[in-house]
Amino acid sequence: MSASTGDGEPCIRLDNAKEEVSGPTCTGDNSKHESAICSGSSEIKSRAVVKYCAAPPPTSYALLQEKTDLKLPPANWLRENPQLGTAGTTILGSSSKSKPFSSFGMAYEFIDCIGDDVDVVSDSENIKKLLKIPYSKSHLSMAVHRVGRTLLLDELDIQELFMRSSQTGDWTWLKEFYQRLIDQKWQRKKKSKEHWYQKAILSKFLYYSINGNGAAEPQSDGLNEGEEESGAEEFSSSWPTAFTSTTSNAEESEAPKQESVTVDSSFALGQVTSVPKEQNLPTIFNEGESGQGLRNDFVRNIMWTFEDIHMLVGSNMPIFGGGRYPAVSLRLRDNNKPINILTGIDYWLDNLMCNVPELVMCFHVNGIVQKYEMIKTEDIPHLENSTFSTRVVKDIAQNVLSFLKSNCTKEGHTYWLFKASGSDIVKLYDLTTLCEEAEEEKYQNPFTLPVAVLLYKVASNLMLKARQNRKHYGTIRTLLLNCVKLLDQDRHPQIIASAHYMLSELFQLDEPLEEDGGESLRAGGSEDSYSDEDREEEEEEDLTEDSDDNGSYSNCSSLQDDSKAVAVIRSVGELSVPEKYRSTHQIRPSCAFPVSQDKEERCRLVLSYVLKGLKAVDGSIKKESDLPAADPNTPIPLKYEDRSATGACATEKGISLLLERAAGPLQGDQKHTTRSGMIPGSWQHHMKLKLFFKASKAYYVLSDAATNLLKYGRALRYIKLSLQCYDAYCSVSGTLHPHVLVFHSQCLSLCGDIQLMLAQNANNRAAYLEEYSYQTKEDQEILHSLHRESSCQAFSMATDLAMDPEYQLFVSSKCYEAAYELLVSEPLKDLTSDQLSQVLKRLGNIRNEMGVYYMNQAAAMQAEKEVKKSVSAAEQEMWKKSFGFFEKGMKDFEAIGDSTNTALLLCNTGRLMRICAQAHCNLSGDESRGEFSPEEALYYNKAIDYYLQAMKALASREKHSAVWDSVNWELSTTYFTLATLLQDYAPVSRKAQEQIEREVTEAMMKSLKYCDLQTDSARQPLYQYRAATIHHRLASMYHSCFRNQVGDEHLRKQHRSLAELHYSKAVSLFLSLKDAPCELLRTLLERVAFAEFTMAGQNSSTAKLKSLTGAIEIMTETRHAFQLIHKELQEEQTELNEPDAAESAESSDVANGPMAGLNLQEVMKLIGVFEPSFSFLLLQVIKLMTTAKRKPSNKDEELLKTYKNVYSKLLRAEKNAPLVSRVELYVELLQQLTQRTGSDDTGTRKP
Repeated sequence: MSASTGDGEPCIRLDNAKEEVSGPTCTGDNSKHESAICSGSSEIKSRAVVKYCAAPPPTSYALLQEKTDLKLPPANWLRENPQLGTAGTTILGSSSKSKPFSSFGMAYEFIDCIGDDVDVVSDSENIKKLLKIPYSKSHLSMAVHRVGRTLLLDELDIQELFMRSSQTGDWTWLKEFYQRLIDQKWQRKKKSKEHWYQKAILSKFLYYSINGNGAAEPQSDGLNEGEEESGAEEFSSSWPTAFTSTTSNAEESEAPKQESVTVDSSFALGQVTSVPKEQNLPTIFNEGESGQGLRNDFVRNIMWTFEDIHMLVGSNMPIFGGGRYPAVSLRLRDNNKPINILTGIDYWLDNLMCNVPELVMCFHVNGIVQKYEMIKTEDIPHLENSTFSTRVVKDIAQNVLSFLKSNCTKEGHTYWLFKASGSDIVKLYDLTTLCEEAEEEKYQNPFTLPVAVLLYKVASNLMLKARQNRKHYGTIRTLLLNCVKLLDQDRHPQIIASAHYMLSELFQLDEPLEEDGGESLRAGGSEDSYSDEDREEEEEEDLTEDSDDNGSYSNCSSLQDDSKAVAVIRSVGELSVPEKYRSTHQIRPSCAFPVSQDKEERCRLVLSYVLKGLKAVDGSIKKESDLPAADPNTPIPLKYEDRSATGACATEKGISLLLERAAGPLQGDQKHTTRSGMIPGSWQHHMKLKLFFKASKAYYVLSDAATNLLKYGRALRYIKLSLQCYDAYCSVSGTLHPHVLVFHSQCLSLCGDIQLMLAQNANNRAAYLEEYSYQTKEDQEILHSLHRESSCQAFSMATDLAMDPEYQLFVSSKCYEAAYELLVSEPLKDLTSDQLSQVLKRLGNIRNEMGVYYMNQAAAMQAEKEVKKSVSAAEQEMWKKSFGFFEKGMKDFEAIGDSTNTALLLCNTGRLMRICAQAHCNLSGDESRGEFSPEEALYYNKAIDYYLQAMKALASREKHSAVWDSVNWELSTTYFTLATLLQDYAPVSRKAQEQIEREVTEAMMKSLKYCDLQTDSARQPLYQYRAATIHHRLASMYHSCFRNQVGDEHLRKQHRSLAELHYSKAVSLFLSLKDAPCELLRTLLERVAFAEFTMAGQNSSTAKLKSLTGAIEIMTETRHAFQLIHKELQEEQTELNEPDAAESAESSDVANGPMAGLNLQEVMKLIGVFEPSFSFLLLQVIKLMTTAKRKPSNKDEELLKTYKNVYSKLLRAEKNAPLVSRVELYVELLQQLTQRTGSDDTGTRKP
């Protein structure tokens, strides 16, 4: 806050804020404070809070002796005195002369109050003039400006304005308009000698009152009356300056006024205050410059609440006190002239505004002191000849405020409140609109810059509050847009650039939208106004229609030039009617901030503001000739390259540049000008840094949103622009702060994500290329501004659209590595633990992806080889690369304790080991599979080790069931594959048969151990099928051992028992599957063959009959398999009968079978085994039963009859019958046997 010119001391808060009769006390500090008091009667409510006081503590006034001649000056006359403030240094004393921008000086000083808390900011003299309108015939001319709900009132001396315009040529349109308005030639009114005489004796009286010596010795006048008059007429050579108004003697205010101060047009440059740096708002101008231009030169600033009106007023009235009278105001009156109502209102309002409970009146006759009289403030309205109603004054205040607020609706516009001398009509004109109609330049309005600066300052102040309360965002946006409208970019680029940056800051791109954030412009005000325009227009129409009845203002009048007026008060008498005028404008605005749910729309708004800010900055940099030539309308190509043939040298060079720019921030301050000619430390330099960084963040958010929409070409284009903005930022910045480095690591991580997605979605390259190549005009212009400072090529390697997936994965990994290097660098090592874990997770993931890529490449090489003779060097290189990436990825996940992903990488490593094992299989000369090699065994065992490590890392299924199930399945599969290869391609040249059988059994049982048959999951049928297959294979192996075993009877019995056990379990599991009829049939037939082999070694007929009966019972169980086969064949026949399926069936391969899961070749092969085996069993059992020595029972005879019947049908069956018919016959015959033998339907015969 700028200090007052006088040697003042501020007032402090009163101990009794409710005391009605006491004045402000003072301290020895010159600082801001508040002091409050309530006063008045039951009729009105008045409360004043002293916000700032530059006067010393009140001292008692000197009582002048009777007959003191005030025409003689005291010895101390015109010397600067803190008691009188600025009023004592001018011969005009309590001149009504005031500065035209006094309200702006106060507004700058108390910016927190502007826009919301205060209704009016003005000089106390202007407030008094407004409240005296119905009582006065004098003219009224004031400038009115709106900021939020606050109105700023300043005296507009129209005549002095025209004095200036006659020299400069400005405002000629207003001069012509004014002359038409008053219908007469304009001429300057001269002040009378009586006027200057009264001012002089008042000044001398005040100096006598502080002299303390009673009557001072008379001194010769320093100026004669003519000189006084000419001195008052002097003015500075350029406008704006202090205006001199021509009030009548009846209205002469006797409160001392400050001395006029010449105001240069550059005054605002010192008034745009800086904002705290931690708020990330632009710092505009140095605080030291605030002494130039507008200042708050009032002795005291008071927050005055008059009824429900809150006003910030400035006053220079001297206050005396001490002893019995702690606070009084001194007044000088001619004893021959009674106090009129205008003077009474003046005295009363001055005392109310300044917390002064009493008034001391000194009466004189022709300058000779006669007497003193003390009057209480509440008694002033009842003085003789000066009686007025305080309620009427209150009504006038409320009506005037409502009238102004209803019509001064547009921020940034200058309104002129005018009442001609002797007229009862008050008119309000919009000078800004009139200026536009006259095609005048907007900066010819001297109020334009002060208003724009004030709008900017209020917005800056609200930005500090907006961090905690977003309801201010709509207001801030309106303030800044109106500020920008007022200014010319060539003249005020700094404010324009700062305003646009703050507009972009309203959109917090890194924060999620709140639930109530989806408001649109429809719910808020326009850029000019704080109310809904449609509603406002409707209410105005209603008021206009009813104007004859309710006495409201009208936009139309029969008076000349009323069409130019915004509004008219037809008669000043209406202001005295309670609530005659009601405000149609929203008093406390509720501006809705236009927040869109669409991220791209929000970012595009941010970028539009950034671009305007950059244009303002670039336009202010003079070094145009040295700039690189570039046309902003010519697209800057975003090239893509096919990196498949790019040399390793060029790639590594690009990577090194990336890491250098990312992990090696500049630490020294720049001392030389930038590429565009900016000077480091200048406002252009600071502003470009902020705008570049904001643009980079906006493009980052756009890229992230495009990634979520799977538009990876667009996402890469946006992240390229983001990194180009960051590159330009690095070129301009001398030091990269930690928050900038953290953001950069986020950009690199996102770039890595996008390149990874592009590698994984190679099929859509054409669409991605089209998205990547597209550019908006806005993006081109921002790039043009970036190229003024940098070539923007530091990150081209990371953001080019390559066509090679391997290269894209490589770039992705390097982006993550660069992000990691940033986060572990010295400036950030203690700040970013959460983000570091995210980057490490991404690093682990990309290394897993690259490991899988090279693993698949190796598998593809293996599949493409025509003759698998030996492992090629290329395959081995792929294995090494894949294994190396898997190892690095595991370390990354282990560093952050991510056991789930560690298990996944161990699982992938196990798969790699299995691929290595498959590559080492031996092929003989005729390309048939050779024996199971030691290398295969080695790699399969390594795979098993990695799978077991993965299981150990997970610890339990509860931690992550999906990963656990996957590892469990792979482990079971590996054991099963190992056992199968050992069994099918036994290394008999290296190992004994017993050892091979032991290893097969061990591997099969371990595979069976990991077959999860209990958990209900998608893999459960697969587990059941594998378990059944394992039991089948083990049964076959023991069957073979039993057949081939000679000598050791105990071992043969063991093998027989194990074969029976595994056959039984296999049949049970295949039956539960319902979709493996061929496997079930094969197992049963093998089991029958096992029974036949057992029977062959028996000599007793009874034993043979028993074995044959058991074999037939096993054979009857094949009925379930044939039923399933018959069902599938019928379904296939139904499909073939459909017309659409007939054509496709003709072209299908019959050998392979049309039905998935049913191999007709396999069925025919199994039937070829089934028929002779079935016939043989029936024939043998019939022979044995027929030749039996003992007499058969009835049951045996019936059974024999059944066997003969079935055997007869089987023999007579047509061999060339359709397969369906043959299967039907088998089902029928087996059904007959089942009924006779009494076999249960479960089909499992206990061993």
